[in-house]
Amino acid sequence: MPSKRLFLSAATAAIGLVALSACGGAQDGPVAAPVAVENAGAAVGKAPAGNAAAGQVKLTAKDVNGVGTVLTEQSGMTLYRFDKDSANPSKSNCEAECATAWPPLLHGETAPELTGVDPSVVGKVMRSDGREQVTVKGWPVYRYSKDAGAGEATGQGVGGTWYAVTPQGGKATAQPAAQQEQQQPEQTVKLVAGEAEGVGRVLTDQNGRTLYLFTKDSKKPPKSNCNGDCAKQWPPVLSEVTPELDGVDPKLVGKVKRDDGSWQVTLGGWPIYWYAKDTAPGEAKGHGVGGNWFAMMPEGCKSEAPVPSAEQEQQAPAESGESSGGSGY
Repeated sequence: MPSKRLFLSAATAAIGLVALSACGGAQDGPVAAPVAVENAGAAVGKAPAGNAAAGQVKLTAKDVNGVGTVLTEQSGMTLYRFDKDSANPSKSNCEAECATAWPPLLHGETAPELTGVDPSVVGKVMRSDGREQVTVKGWPVYRYSKDAGAGEATGQGVGGTWYAVTPQGGKATAQPAAQQEQQQPEQTVKLVAGEAEGVGRVLTDQNGRTLYLFTKDSKKPPKSNCNGDCAKQWPPVLSEVTPELDGVDPKLVGKVKRDDGSWQVTLGGWPIYWYAKDTAPGEAKGHGVGGNWFAMMPEGCKSEAPVPSAEQEQQAPAESGESSGGSGY
């Protein structure tokens, strides 16, 4: 999607120049212990995990609670098919990060061992990385990374495109009650080089809402220190897939695993947040709050735009009201 050129007023442009000049000198924040982190750019093309352990692939028709009789593999994990693949001819369209969330069931050196499955519906297809994936009635089959154990089918209906696969290669039509709320596909996060009132050039989301960084986090390595009540006031920008970009260098974009296991988007190493009190596009009420929350620049650093003194006095944290999530919220 082509970048939109933003024409700022003379005053706003001046603010933007000040912010740009400060990007290279932004402090790294406190030192943190290493955490799980993945760079979005590096993830593209990375070979996803295949079968968890070498050995005989096995397909078994089994009754799984909530979805009926479906296929499982040799470890008892439920198998799925993807509506965006094709069965005739067989082709997988789940690559890179998709294949991390939905690991393909790879074909072994010999044909899979079958229980309750007609051999005539079982085959294989070459993936783009040269590995062979098991197919059922032409459909490539996958595990789901969020299934914690045998007998689970938490991937059923996810995004309206993923379904447990039946022994005949069809889609399971039943849906576990616990999954009723997971039918809507995840909204794609978009990072945009935009502007905010009184601050000038900033990073925004697809709806024009200003995005922020917290100087009590760290960027080397990336680590969020805003949890609990802090995260309610400063909701983290979460996404398991690479965000869409408009005017943002993809090399700066990554993600970091939070304490609750969710993945937070990072830019220049800094975890990214919204501010709950910004109620409209172009607002930047969180800039300067507590002296450690700042509107973020598209280059991955904090904006150096002046902070209104009234805002600092109003938003400064009380001496006895801080929590482990960080001050200034």
